[in-house]
Amino acid sequence: MKSTALGAENIIFISDAHEKFYYEKLQEVRYQDVYHKALCYCLGINGDTRKNADRIYNFKTGSVKTKCLHEGWQTSGSLKVVRMAFNLYCNSTPSVWDYEDAEEQVNECRQYTVEDIFCCAYAPYFWQAIQIRYPEYVVHNQKLHAMLGGID
Repeated sequence: MKSTALGAENIIFISDAHEKFYYEKLQEVRYQDVYHKALCYCLGINGDTRKNADRIYNFKTGSVKTKCLHEGWQTSGSLKVVRMAFNLYCNSTPSVWDYEDAEEQVNECRQYTVEDIFCCAYAPYFWQAIQIRYPEYVVHNQKLHAMLGGID
């Protein structure tokens, strides 16, 4: 595991290739916001997702390509990475709408559960992606704590 300082952030990368991908793809996205940072970070975790990033996300239009979840290059690990990236980027489960049948939609939605995504070796990197996406919640915020009732 490699840690690199990025401003006030300390980002942990799974490999040098992951770090290189992250910084390169950040230059290609439309905005330098937390949504795009989390997306680029996630897509760089897995070698297959790095290699197929353009099949997952349109860097020019800013659109996710949900059909990629059905492509032959996908593995159980890369599917988890893509779904985590989609979830953090879209705040939803966009591939659910690829199905017309309600039962298939529910089954696809289940693929986005914490248990389904996190139960793998990528969990520490998924946690890092969440911290990139939600930096305001990474550190203890006394004002927020007080607003929530100051739970002791």
